[in-house]
Amino acid sequence: MTQPSSDTSRVSAADLAKLKQFLVDSLSRGIESEGVSFDRRAEFIKQHFHSVYKHAPVRVPDDLEQSIFQDVLNDMLGYGPIQPLLDDPDVSEVMVNGPKKVYVEKKGQLTRTDVTFDDDAHVLRIIERIILPLGRRVDPDSPTVDARLPDGSRVNAVVPPVALDGPSITIRKFHKDKLKVADLIRYGSLTQNMADFLKACVLARLNIVISGGTGSGKTTLLNVLSGFIPENERIITIEDAAELQLQQDHVLRMETKPRNVEGRGETTIRDLVRNSLRMRPDRIVVGECRGGEALDMLQAMNTGHDGSLTTVHANSPRDAISRLETLVLMAGMELPLKVVRQQISSAVDLIVQQTRLKDGARKVTAVTEVAGMEGDTVVLTDIFKFEQTGIAEGGKVLGDLKATGIRPLFSPRLEAAGFKLGAEIFGNTIAEMLANRQRR
Repeated sequence: MTQPSSDTSRVSAADLAKLKQFLVDSLSRGIESEGVSFDRRAEFIKQHFHSVYKHAPVRVPDDLEQSIFQDVLNDMLGYGPIQPLLDDPDVSEVMVNGPKKVYVEKKGQLTRTDVTFDDDAHVLRIIERIILPLGRRVDPDSPTVDARLPDGSRVNAVVPPVALDGPSITIRKFHKDKLKVADLIRYGSLTQNMADFLKACVLARLNIVISGGTGSGKTTLLNVLSGFIPENERIITIEDAAELQLQQDHVLRMETKPRNVEGRGETTIRDLVRNSLRMRPDRIVVGECRGGEALDMLQAMNTGHDGSLTTVHANSPRDAISRLETLVLMAGMELPLKVVRQQISSAVDLIVQQTRLKDGARKVTAVTEVAGMEGDTVVLTDIFKFEQTGIAEGGKVLGDLKATGIRPLFSPRLEAAGFKLGAEIFGNTIAEMLANRQRR
């Protein structure tokens, strides 16, 4: 009988993969045969690991045994090799580009880790573990899937034949501690004046669109702004994968449903927006407009559902208008472009531009009023704007968030809601303006 090898030089990557699979299979059979509940599985694995390891076909040095035990624990109870990355509070995003390339985002910067999977099948097992409890599926006929982890983290997975270099996983981590407006002010994402202004806009039931690129912090800002909605209002949230963390009591959350194996039973964001109008909402919060639901959202804003909030992918307030135009046309209704722009200008009151700067910092770079139409053009007026002044050593972007000195046309609505914002919110005080005039 051949003795298990304990020589380090003979323990190849293939042997380690074989050892871990043997341990996982053996422990899984034990758990199944004894009917161990999920909350007792960690204890069972700790108790039986060494006895199972004695019968393993491969042995490893003592200093590697603890590492193997942790890998097995992560594989059986967590999400395999990426579990330590998910546990790291400094990691905001985990990206698996195939079994041997795993990247993370920390403090806005992308770095490659030394974490690896055994092979493509190992990555696929972790994807299945994520999506199985949610009733989602991923296979060559349906090669992409959006899902979420139990803690709310957002997951996207892509498998072959679409993913050419092996199965891919992208996880946007969920912050356990919900960020508040004071946190964004402390991080320099916005100023106290901007925060006061945005709070007044939410309470005065203005319709607000948060615009930004991928990973710019749109959902975080949407969470913060939705926190200003009063407790006595009925809020309906609509998302592809639920990740909003509203703290109010009267919140009804809805999430899209993909089509089943037979290609039927799909429930889209557009379906949910339409349905929400029959549910007596005080506020409708759509996680992201990315299709024809933009038309339904604008119509809801225009027909008495004030105070709605949503996000769009765009790199500037002007781009956000163009993006909304495109999304409305995706609804399949042949509307003239001028009519679409009129719908947008009458529905949307404010665009808040969120940007991820080159140094990784996330800032509100513009707060822009949608001031109506002038001919065929939607008029936009910046109320606050980020002005970049330079780049410091280490690549840190320097600049100031400043008011432009222009009061929005909807100021009477703010005053009617009880918010008489002073001149200092929107720029120079009268005394400062007079002093500047005298100096000139």
